[in-house]
Amino acid sequence: MKIRTLIIDDEPLAHRVIERYSENVPFLEIVAKCFNAIEAIEVMHNQQVDLLFLDINMPKLSGMEFLKTLKNPPLVIITTAYAEYAIQGYEMDVVDYLMKPFAFDRFFRAIQKAEEILRSKEVPQHEEREQQSSEEEYIFIKSSKKTYKVNLNEILYVEALGDYVKIFTTDRMIVSYQSLKNIETMLHGRTFPRVHKSFIISLQKIDLIEGNHVKIKDRLIPVGTNFKAEFDKLIRSV
Repeated sequence: MKIRTLIIDDEPLAHRVIERYSENVPFLEIVAKCFNAIEAIEVMHNQQVDLLFLDINMPKLSGMEFLKTLKNPPLVIITTAYAEYAIQGYEMDVVDYLMKPFAFDRFFRAIQKAEEILRSKEVPQHEEREQQSSEEEYIFIKSSKKTYKVNLNEILYVEALGDYVKIFTTDRMIVSYQSLKNIETMLHGRTFPRVHKSFIISLQKIDLIEGNHVKIKDRLIPVGTNFKAEFDKLIRSV
């Protein structure tokens, strides 16, 4: 498991210390570094962030003020030279409160706390996905005068073709007179994302992702501009 982290501190030295310490923690990935909270808001709108290293005394917007603006904040480790905010920090459920200058062993203990919290959240989500999968293992697809029972684990991808859809499976192709939106509703779930106005794919069947395309068997499928951000986010969370 990778912990995607964001550094928010107005001191370049603080960035360098956290970067140097992070190099010794393989499961830490620094996705961005910001010198004020305003920059951080933009980053968090565009990237998945699991953990913040957050300074308190910053220009424009203090760390505590910034934290209060977040509806669903990631985990937070406060890094500051001011001890008087510790109680307020813990009242806001921060993972840890590091007093500058802090040594690597203290930094690592804070990271371990964050990792334990993230792992505890990860297990229920995994169990929920397995339960959803077991509850819906097949769908019925009507084609002309026939109705096919299609196992979900056999579906490769679905392609829209005017008023029809083509469902490609591991051993056949079924043409059905219905919309791609209807198929999307039937396949609702993280394992069958819509990646283009004309395509739904099975995540499990992807052989390769390259640029704005995914490859499933011998078919190269485009990832549309309007779907790419959500698709990239989904891939990172798997």
